[in-house]
Amino acid sequence: MLTLFLSLAPIAIVAFYVYFRDKYEKEPVLLLLKSMLAGGIIVIPVLAVEAGLGSYWAAKMGGEASQLSTAAYTGFVVAGLTEEVFKFIALYILVWKNPNFNERFDGIVYAVFVSLGFAAIENIAYVYSGGTGVGIARMFTSVPAHALFGVTMGFYLGLAKCFPQDKEKLLILSLVWPIILHGAYDFIIMSGNAFLLLSFLPFVVYLWRSGFAHMRLMSQSSRFSPNPQEFYVPDNRE
Repeated sequence: MLTLFLSLAPIAIVAFYVYFRDKYEKEPVLLLLKSMLAGGIIVIPVLAVEAGLGSYWAAKMGGEASQLSTAAYTGFVVAGLTEEVFKFIALYILVWKNPNFNERFDGIVYAVFVSLGFAAIENIAYVYSGGTGVGIARMFTSVPAHALFGVTMGFYLGLAKCFPQDKEKLLILSLVWPIILHGAYDFIIMSGNAFLLLSFLPFVVYLWRSGFAHMRLMSQSSRFSPNPQEFYVPDNRE
């Protein structure tokens, strides 16, 4: 029972926080549950694709790859690319044309719930196999990281709604940035490199600061009435 609690408690805490952070119009609970369920369901195809990609690397490299190259491939391609692509597909299918996606902050809410659904299944597996220590560690690392990747995805998804003229660019960013962040997170952990491991804490701090900045920016107003003074517009970026 303690193991299950350690697996799901951080999921519930983050979910409630993001739900109540949506201060203008709460999203339908049923749609949020569907989003979380979708995030859990995609674990199945994700595992299949990750297994295939892992087998491909092993067959191609034949054990000759360095630890750094294997960590980079596993972090950015096997984990980052695969998991974030499936999260994005689930998110886009569920909410892009849904009338409830009618506020700037909504993209973040739905993206985080999809990410938490995925993180819940992943966390249960890791905690049951690794024990209490793993559960406590993941409570402060991996689970919030998945949510923060979701914040980034939802931020750009919301911008894509605000700026239809830049929809394609912003949708690409809503997928590419989470892949980069997710890949970097896993790469640092799996690298075994002391210098890179020293960058892990600053990187996590960056994830938190960036995530809260994105939430703060998108919660400044409710409906999709874009104010170019408030937002980062791709065509005018530095």
